[in-house]
Amino acid sequence: MANFETIAAEDRARAGKGVARATRRAGMVPGVIYGAKQDPTLIAIDPRVVMRELKRGGWRSRLYEIETATGKTRALMRDVQFHPVTDQPEHIDFQRLAVGEPVRVAVAVNFMNELLSVGMKRGGVLNVVRHAVEVWCDPDTIPDHFEADLGPLDINDNIRWHDLKGTEKTRPTIIDRDFVIATVAAPTVIAEAAPEPGAAAAAAPAKGGKGGPAKAAAPAAKAPAKPAAKK
Repeated sequence: MANFETIAAEDRARAGKGVARATRRAGMVPGVIYGAKQDPTLIAIDPRVVMRELKRGGWRSRLYEIETATGKTRALMRDVQFHPVTDQPEHIDFQRLAVGEPVRVAVAVNFMNELLSVGMKRGGVLNVVRHAVEVWCDPDTIPDHFEADLGPLDINDNIRWHDLKGTEKTRPTIIDRDFVIATVAAPTVIAEAAPEPGAAAAAAPAKGGKGGPAKAAAPAAKAPAKPAAKK
C-alpha cells in the first residue's frame, strides 16, 4: 500500500486573478486540484509547507493527502509557479488520484553497491543517464524508488530498464527500447607525459652550435694607474 503524506489546506470559494491576489495578500498560496473526471477544487496552502516539500526533492512523485474542511483528496504535486523577482511560490497545481486510473509519475533511481563494483574498483567512472524514470502505474502502487545494482558492473558495462528492481507494477513511458539508466565508463584521467631525454639538453644554452661559440665574459676593468711621483 502506498504511503500518503497529509497536507493541511483551506478551501477557496472562487477563482480568478483578483481572488488569487487576495489569497497571497493573506499570506497563503492559491492552488487547484484537478483530474479524475471531477470539477477542479480550489485551495490555499501555507507557503512554508510548499517550500518545505520543494526542498525535500522528489516532490513530483510524492503522494499527498490534502485535507480541508470539506474532506480529504489524494493527489500528486504537478507544478509550482514562482514570482519572477522574489522566487516565492505564487500558485500550485495538484493532480487528483483515482484508484484504477493510471498516472504518469517520475520515480527516482537509487544506485546500490557502488563500492563493490568491479569497474569502479578499477578506476571506472559512473555515468548516470537517468536519475529518475517516468512510468505509468496505479496510484496505490507508485514505488518510492527503483534500485540499480552496480556490484556486477565492469568498465563499459551498463544498467538498463530491465535490470532495475521494483518495476513490477509499473510500465515505462519509453516502450520502444530497453533504455540505458547508467554506465561505468573508462577512466578519463590522462597521465602527464614524461619529458624526452634530449629536451633538457635542448633547453640549455648551446655550446659551439650554429650560432657560434658562446661569448666569454668581458674582463673586469682595471683601475687606472697612479701617476709617478715627481722627483
